[in-house]
Amino acid sequence: MKKQKFWIAVVSKDHADRGISGNFIQVCHGKQAPLKRMHKDDWLIIYSPKTAMMNNEKYQKFTGIGQVIDDEVYPYQMSENFVPFRRNIDFQSCCETSILPLISELDFIPNKKSWGYPFRFGFFEIQESDFNLISSKLLEYEIIG
Repeated sequence: MKKQKFWIAVVSKDHADRGISGNFIQVCHGKQAPLKRMHKDDWLIIYSPKTAMMNNEKYQKFTGIGQVIDDEVYPYQMSENFVPFRRNIDFQSCCETSILPLISELDFIPNKKSWGYPFRFGFFEIQESDFNLISSKLLEYEIIG
């Protein structure tokens, strides 16, 4: 049995919303290779640096968390000329959380002054300790009563 892994996908907020509502992830402009690195039962966190792919309005929040459902990577015909690859993800209900208060505690960010650097890769593996820290914030609910 493969060891469970933990991943971060860098996706704009508008695209994250689309994927979460459709229970899929699409990364790195639709490339297949990053998605093939994941396996069933791995966990995925979405980080959204900006609100939309085509603008520069900062968002800087973790916006989704889910578990890989199966081992299928499949093409999806979005338009006549664009057929990106996707993976099925079981997304959990969560509370979006800013990355800013977490930077100093995240091990995958070695240089806290240039904290955005790791996200330039678009998709990468993180340690379970970083996953646990981020997920504890994403899955933290306030009871209003």
